[in-house]
Amino acid sequence: MTTPARADLELARHLADLADSITLPRFRTAGLRVELKADGTPVTDADTLAESAIRAALRELRPDHAVVGEEFGADGDSEWRWYIDPIDGTKNFSRGVPVWATLIALRNGTTPMCAVVSAPALRRRWWAGRGDGAYGEDGERLRVSSVASLDGAHVSCTDIRDFDTYGHEAGFRALMSRCRYLRAFGDFWSHMLVAEGAIDVGIEPVVNAWDVAAVQLIVEEAGGRFSDFGGFPSIDSGSVVTSNGLVHEQVLALMQSR
Repeated sequence: MTTPARADLELARHLADLADSITLPRFRTAGLRVELKADGTPVTDADTLAESAIRAALRELRPDHAVVGEEFGADGDSEWRWYIDPIDGTKNFSRGVPVWATLIALRNGTTPMCAVVSAPALRRRWWAGRGDGAYGEDGERLRVSSVASLDGAHVSCTDIRDFDTYGHEAGFRALMSRCRYLRAFGDFWSHMLVAEGAIDVGIEPVVNAWDVAAVQLIVEEAGGRFSDFGGFPSIDSGSVVTSNGLVHEQVLALMQSR
C-alpha cells in the first residue's frame, strides 16, 4: 500500500481501539441500556456511544471524508467514505453472548481501501489493506480454504428463518441439501471464518452496507470472493455471499432456485 493508505489503515485500527474501550466495559453490565428501534432490532447505549466517538475522531482527523453509520446515518458526500457498524451482533451483545464486533471500512467510491473487524470479547481482530493482504490478531496472513466442491463445504449463516422471510427459502434448502455442514456462527463471524479458511461459505439474505463493507476487503484480500446473490460485488444490494471463490458459482446457482 502507499503511505496514505497505510495511514488510513492505522487510523482504522485506532478507531477500533477507541470503540473497544467503550463497548467492552459495557458488555455484561447491569446498567446497559437496551431499546428497540423502529424495525424491532435492539440498540444499546454502547452502540450509540461507540459510533459517536468514532464520528468525532473522523471529524477531527479526516474532516473531508464522508461517514455512513448504522445508528446515525450518512454525513457528507465525499467519494472517500467510512462505513461504521459500532456493534455488529447487538442481539448477542445485549444478551451477554461474546460474538459481536465493531466493523470499520474506508472506500473510495466503490473501491474498498482498508478494513478492520474487532471482536474484543473474543479477543480477536482482523484487518486488511487494499493490495496488502488480510491479517488476524497474531499478524498471520489469512488465506481462504481450498475446498472445491459444495459436497465438502462448511456453510454458515445468521438466522435460517431469514431466507424464508426474504423469498430465498427454495435456494437455501437447495444449498442445505448440497453442502456438507451448515452452522449459524452469525453476522461478521461467518465471514471472518471464511477469510481464515475455517469454513467455506458465509451467506445472509439481508444485510446493510455497514454490515459488509469491512467484510468485503478482508475476504477478498484473503483470496476469497464477495458478492450479492446476483454475483455482483456490491455492498448495497441487501444480500451477501462470501466464499473461498472455488464454490462461489455453485452457491449462486443454487440460490436462484425457485
